[in-house]
Amino acid sequence: MLKPKAVPDDIQGRDADSLEQRTDAYFSADVETDGPIPGPFSMLSFAIVYAGSFDGKEFKRPQDYKRVFYRELRPISDQFQDEALRINGLDRARLCAEGPLPQNVMTEASRWVMEVAGSAKPVLVAYPLSFDWTWLYWYFVQYSKLGSPFDYSRCFDIKTALAVKASIPISAAGRSRLAAPLRSERAHTHHAVDDAIEQAEIFANVFEWGGVNGGNYGPPGKD
Repeated sequence: MLKPKAVPDDIQGRDADSLEQRTDAYFSADVETDGPIPGPFSMLSFAIVYAGSFDGKEFKRPQDYKRVFYRELRPISDQFQDEALRINGLDRARLCAEGPLPQNVMTEASRWVMEVAGSAKPVLVAYPLSFDWTWLYWYFVQYSKLGSPFDYSRCFDIKTALAVKASIPISAAGRSRLAAPLRSERAHTHHAVDDAIEQAEIFANVFEWGGVNGGNYGPPGKD
């Protein structure tokens, strides 16, 4: 097993002052869509939940998960996949007629994230990150008047963190392989709010876990 490398002294000295002034504010996000990629397809709903903070020394879970931004959106194209709609259960026809415009929703979401983060730097969290980040970043850049509150790269992939801490391949770090102590007790419902909160709890569990060489959780097991 690979041992973590020490941070070189020159990096520690160069960044020490700036690191002391930095805090990450984490936001767990879940999106529900009508297809695999943004542009040809549409994001129908999303939720962003405040998931904690880290100042380089101490990780703080939120007392609850009531700081939530949830919106449904008007589709941006005529294309959709029936299977995606069966999974999320959203009424696409209703959203085409009544859904809020993405321009308004994404600008409002950017402002909300920045207000909740305050002086901290917002970081998007997801499991896996690739899908939710792709959709949200594209929509923020395309529609928000304020741009992306997560800049172009402030993001945290829970799947990668689990693979590193558990010393397992990425291909073995799926959600179904989480050990019981790392899981959330919440059900995965495919409603964006429920799933974003479930994910926030998993994120905190993985973040606080000492890994295979520390903590009491042990490595993830198979279902």
